[in-house]
Amino acid sequence: MNNCMRSISLLCCSALALTVLAQAKVDTRVHILDNNVRSLKVSLASNMYIPPVLMMDSDDCLIVNFDYLDYDVHYLRYSVTHCNADWQPSQLVESEYVSGFNYADIDDYAPSEATFVHYYNYQFSLPNPDMQFLVSGNYLLSVYEQDNPQQILFQTRFSVCESKVGVYPQVTSRTDVEYNNRYQQLSFDVKYKPGQIRDPYGELRCVVSQNSRTDNAVMVTRPSMVGVDHVTFEHNRDLIFPAGNEFRRFETVNAHNINMGVQSIRYYEPMYHATLMVDEPRNQIQYLYDRTQFGRFTIRNAETRGESDVEADYMITHFALDAGGQLNGGTLWLYGEFIEGYPASQAMMKYDDATGLYIADLLLKQGAYNYLYLWIPDGTSVGQTSRIEGDHYETVNEYLVMVYDRPMGERYDHLVGYGVAYSGK
Repeated sequence: MNNCMRSISLLCCSALALTVLAQAKVDTRVHILDNNVRSLKVSLASNMYIPPVLMMDSDDCLIVNFDYLDYDVHYLRYSVTHCNADWQPSQLVESEYVSGFNYADIDDYAPSEATFVHYYNYQFSLPNPDMQFLVSGNYLLSVYEQDNPQQILFQTRFSVCESKVGVYPQVTSRTDVEYNNRYQQLSFDVKYKPGQIRDPYGELRCVVSQNSRTDNAVMVTRPSMVGVDHVTFEHNRDLIFPAGNEFRRFETVNAHNINMGVQSIRYYEPMYHATLMVDEPRNQIQYLYDRTQFGRFTIRNAETRGESDVEADYMITHFALDAGGQLNGGTLWLYGEFIEGYPASQAMMKYDDATGLYIADLLLKQGAYNYLYLWIPDGTSVGQTSRIEGDHYETVNEYLVMVYDRPMGERYDHLVGYGVAYSGK
């Protein structure tokens, strides 16, 4: 009897352990795991300045471009993992979401030309003859050495979308908490054929992000109004965002002339150093419009007539912010597409007692960059623009609305439509 009870107890413990493992979250955030990987960018071939969402019925494709800093070529391979709306792996097996084998070699690469920092530039497109997507949804892309698939160099994200619903977002500064002050509020309609969405309250999951940020992205599931052929999400407190400020900009496209936002560019063995103008907080000054790319960057060397992908050099880029002294109660971070996925040691600004400035030194490829300073209070993970940049209702922000549908009996979230709206337009 005791042996029987002991066996039952062991079985129960094993089942509980398996349940806990099944519920454990998988880290699918963008991560650069090898410090030699630089300048990672995933974009649409048709437009590199919009979110990387590929429509299944289009002739467009996604371009993945990055550098590996080394004198020697590395033979690399990639694979993908299908994810649900929350970016956790779905229940689908590989043969259900990609055709053929779920891996392919990266054959398009070239060494840098006439640069002080030596690297190989890699590029490939998706989909391609080796890999076709069978279903919509979120995809996690992993890149690794061909002979060492367990050692991931980096992982990044993109999405594949169906054209089943229309998504129509709108942004206003007349929010449910303030009127034309510090916030912007989003509302949106999802339109579809009658009967296409049978249970709008149970099927739909909508993810909203501001300027491609993931720290303050929100998921809403219950529409405020439901019609025969549409649902409406409005007057939802979760859809109120701090307005922030326009992105700061700098350019290092020319190593021998003055560039935007740059104080000096000098060569110190063994590479160039670009010292940016010292930034100051903008939270107490009047809003000033500036046309930006909503945090994105563009690789460019203006002194060549060839390909910037292999002819742009790397520079140690020195950031500095005069915050009027050391700030307490949190940490200060750089934000921009160029910093996404890199270790915290590179993205976090450090206070320098000697100069009284917050500083960061990053190895960046020549180009045009957007960036902001985010303040993250202790005990939280959501960045605030109010502390350094300020929140101005006039700010032009890019809002992305992704609509997922999981009908009864399905094992994954279909990405059935998306919409983009810009505040102030």
